[in-house]
Amino acid sequence: MARIEPRVPVSVGRDCCVLASNMRATGCTVPRCIRLVSLKRIMWVYEICSAGSRIGDEAIGVKRVAESARSGHAALVQLVLITGLSGSGKSVALNVLEDAAYYCVDNLPVKLLPELVSFLKHENYSKVAVSIDVRSGTTLEDLPRHLDQLKREGVDARVLFLEAKTDTLVKRYSETRRRHPLSDGKQTLPESIERERDLLDPVGPLAHHIDTSDLSPNALRAWIKDFVSIDRSRITLLFESFGFKHGLPLDADLVFDVRCLPNPHYDPKLRPFTGKDDAVIAFIENDADSVRMYEEIVRFVESWLPCYIRDNRSYLTVAMGCTGGRHRSVYFAERLARHFRRGYQVLVRHRGCD
Repeated sequence: MARIEPRVPVSVGRDCCVLASNMRATGCTVPRCIRLVSLKRIMWVYEICSAGSRIGDEAIGVKRVAESARSGHAALVQLVLITGLSGSGKSVALNVLEDAAYYCVDNLPVKLLPELVSFLKHENYSKVAVSIDVRSGTTLEDLPRHLDQLKREGVDARVLFLEAKTDTLVKRYSETRRRHPLSDGKQTLPESIERERDLLDPVGPLAHHIDTSDLSPNALRAWIKDFVSIDRSRITLLFESFGFKHGLPLDADLVFDVRCLPNPHYDPKLRPFTGKDDAVIAFIENDADSVRMYEEIVRFVESWLPCYIRDNRSYLTVAMGCTGGRHRSVYFAERLARHFRRGYQVLVRHRGCD
């Protein structure tokens, strides 16, 4: 048998072995790219190569890892981290990203995140999505430190936090008859949900939040696509409309109440329309108070936006609320979006009519 030089660097070989074994130990499914290479073969080749022994065709088992390592560089990774409350739609979000050619891993323990990203960089995966939830336990407190390290290594890491109102989550669990991950028979479902909120507190400030309480799955899919398509180097203004009768959206940074203005709902001819339609737009713009309200909201946002930018905010969510969320709030969200789109990245959401 001919002597061959080691083809798997120590770091790559160790990453493969440790990552796969740790994921199995914690009950996770080992990703497909790791399963393609026999774990035992990697360990055997790593041990013999590092000792300078002779090996033969067994090196074929690590061909993909070796070729990636010999290339001398790793792909720049875009990492989307999905977290939030159980039942809020994390599976829907992960499926959207999988359809968008992201390499997806569900329920990854926090402590394995750096190892997974390191391995996938060597495998030249450029888009990765990882779901992390409350089952990571106290290690969730380490997530900010891991994300800071990944960003220093050039990883474009962004965090999406999905949440919903407690009564909405209780209803969803009742419909699916699934067990909450923190349910232990000693506390009610609402108590388990509130405990989960507390455990996820360290993650909240790192993330862009989406309240899925009143969203259809199709609307959530569209919002996820918007989230991953924006340029993270600039602040994104998100204008959303909602109806106060459905409650305040949990993801709002600024809330403006426009219920004091004339309501098109009480005109039978305008009731079927929304704030996007010409007839409703004309009705609102013919009212002097509505015009003054719009101008003052613009001045307020323009005055304070530099402070949010200095605070290194990636997103600012401005919520416009009326009674039902179909007429006045929709008009204001659309018009504000048109105004600020001249100088900023802007997204628009309508909770009452999307």
